[in-house]
Amino acid sequence: MRRLLTTLVILLVVIIAGMTSLVFLINPNDFRQYMVERVEMKSGYQLAINGSLRWHVWPQLSIIAGQTTLTAPGAKAPVVSAENMRLDVKLLPLLSHQLAVKQVLLKNAVVRLTPDSEENQPDAPVAPSTPTPVAPVTPTLEAGWKFDIDKLSVVDSLLIWQRGNDDVINVRDINMQMEKDANRQATLQLSSRISRNQRDLAFTMKAELDMQHYPQAFAANISKFSYQLNGADIPVKGVQGNGAMQASYQRDTDTVTLSQLDLTANDNQVSGTASATLGDSTNYQLDLTANKLDLDALSGWQPKTDEQTTENAPSVTSAPVIARDVDDQPNGLSSLQNFNARLTLKVADLTYRGMKIQNLALNADNQQGQVKLSTFSGIMGSGKFSLPGDMDVTGKQIQVHLMPDVDKIELGDLLAAYGLPKALTGSFSMKGDVNGKGLSAADFARRWQGEGQLSMENAHLNGINIQQLIQQAVARSSDKVQGLERYDHYSQIDTLKAEGKLADGTLTLTNLQGQSPMVNAKGNGSIDMADQQVDMNLLIRVTGGWKGDSNLINTLKTTDIPLRVYGPWAQMGYQLQVDQVLRRTLEQSARSAIQNWIDKRKDSKENEDVQKFLNK
Repeated sequence: MRRLLTTLVILLVVIIAGMTSLVFLINPNDFRQYMVERVEMKSGYQLAINGSLRWHVWPQLSIIAGQTTLTAPGAKAPVVSAENMRLDVKLLPLLSHQLAVKQVLLKNAVVRLTPDSEENQPDAPVAPSTPTPVAPVTPTLEAGWKFDIDKLSVVDSLLIWQRGNDDVINVRDINMQMEKDANRQATLQLSSRISRNQRDLAFTMKAELDMQHYPQAFAANISKFSYQLNGADIPVKGVQGNGAMQASYQRDTDTVTLSQLDLTANDNQVSGTASATLGDSTNYQLDLTANKLDLDALSGWQPKTDEQTTENAPSVTSAPVIARDVDDQPNGLSSLQNFNARLTLKVADLTYRGMKIQNLALNADNQQGQVKLSTFSGIMGSGKFSLPGDMDVTGKQIQVHLMPDVDKIELGDLLAAYGLPKALTGSFSMKGDVNGKGLSAADFARRWQGEGQLSMENAHLNGINIQQLIQQAVARSSDKVQGLERYDHYSQIDTLKAEGKLADGTLTLTNLQGQSPMVNAKGNGSIDMADQQVDMNLLIRVTGGWKGDSNLINTLKTTDIPLRVYGPWAQMGYQLQVDQVLRRTLEQSARSAIQNWIDKRKDSKENEDVQKFLNK
C-alpha cells in the first residue's frame, strides 16, 4: 500500500512538473497574432485582445485574456465584447506545438445585433463556405500550431438586438453552452429572459445544429423549447408552454425558415410553417393551424356581470393607463409598416370574448401597413360570418373598410362580448359596407359609418312586452275587450327587417317591418351607439290574444296604434296613444254603422234629421 501511494505521489509530481514546464516553455502570446489572423481569414471579423495572455493551470489548463472584442468589417461597434475570456486548452496537443481549445468561456459579455454592429462593406467578397488552407503566418509558427474550438460557453451575458429604427430589445441573463464535433455538428443549450413594456419572458432551449456549410447556411433541430410570460396585460398565472421546430438559414437569400413548428400556450396548441426573408423590408410568410385556440385564457378576458365588485381579484395585471383624447389615440398597429407579411390561419375551435367560433379561416396580406383581408370567416352556432376588407395603418389613425356578410348569428353573444346590455337578442343577419377609424368598440360607436340590410329571426325585445302594453291600455279604456292573463317579459318578433345607415355614432333604421303571430309592426327610428340610447317610432297592430266584443276585436286587429320606445337600452320607456286611437276607432265605427242605417232609409224624414246631425 505504501508503494502504491508513493507511486501516485511521484506520478502527480511528474504531471505538475510537466504542466509547469509547459507554462514556462510556451508563451501564449506567441500565437496571439495567429489567432487574430485566423479568425479574420475564416470569418472576416476582427478579433482584438487587449493586454497580455497568461496561463491558468488549476483545475483546468487555460489561457486567460483581458478585454476582448469581435468586430464585423466596417462596423462602428463590436458584435461581441467581453471583460475577460478564458480558453480551456488540451494538454497533449501542446507537446507537439498545437493549440487545441476545448472551450471558450465568455462571462458578462455583451452581444450587439444592431445597425452599428453590422458589416458595412457592400463590395467585400463573401467568405467561402468551406475552410481554405492557410499558410503559416510567421516563421515562429511553422512548427504547426493548430487552433480549434470544441465548446463555447457564455455566462450571465447580454444581447442587444435592433433592426433598423425599431426599438432596442435587451435579452438578459444569457447562459449558453455550445459543443461541436469533428463533423461540425453541434449541440446548443440556452436560457435567458427578455424584459420589455413591463412584461418578462423567460425561456430555455435545447437544439442540435448542423454547421457544415456555416456561414453560408446552417440548420437547427430545436428539440425542446419552454417559456414563461408574465407582466402587464398578462393573466396573473402567466402564459407558459413548450415548443419544437426545424429551423434553417440561407445567407445568399438571407432567409430563415421554420418547419414542423409545434408550439403550446397554456392549453392551446399551434402548428405550421413560417419563413422570413430579412433585409431593409422583411418579408414574412406564416401558415398556421390550431385545433383549439382560447384567446380569453391567454388574455385573461372575462365577461362583465352585475355581481362584479372591486373586491374580486383581477385576473390580469394591467399596464398604467395614460389619459388621451378619443381623437388622439395612438396607432397600435403602426409596426405593420416595417415589414411585409402573408398569414394563413385555420382554427377548428376558437374562443374570443366568450364567443365560440368554429372553422375560423383568415387570409391576410400586409404590404408595409396596407393590409388586405381576402378571407375572414367562421361559424358561430347555427350561423356564419364573412368579413372581407382592408386596413390602412400607415397614418396616425387606423383606417378600416369591411364588407360584412353575417348570416343568423346570435346577437346576444355579440352584445355580451363587448359588455353591452342584451336589449335585443335573436338570430341576426346583415349585408353591408362599413368603414371607419380604429378597431375598438368605442371607435365603432363614434367613428364608423356605412349602410346595410338588416334582418332578424326569433327576436326578443327584452324588458318590454309591446302586446301587453297595448292590450292592458285598451282594457283600461274599454270594458268590452281584455288581453291575456299572463305575459312574457319580452316582445316576441318572429321576423324583423330594416334598412340601416350608420353615421356619427347613430344607426338610423328605416322601412322597419316586424311580424309575429300576435303583433305586426312597422316604422323607423334611431339608435345612439355611443350613449346607448334608442328612439323608435312604431305603428303596432295586435292581431291576437284578444277576448271580448268580436266587432271591436276585429276593428283593433286592423288598427295601427302609435308606440314610441325611447331611452337607455337597459331601461327603455314608452309613449302609447291608445285612448285617442280607441276613441277615433269607436267614432269611426259608430259613423260607419249610422251611415249604413242611412243608406237603407234614403227617403225618410228621419234620415234627413240624422244626416244633419252627422254633418255637425
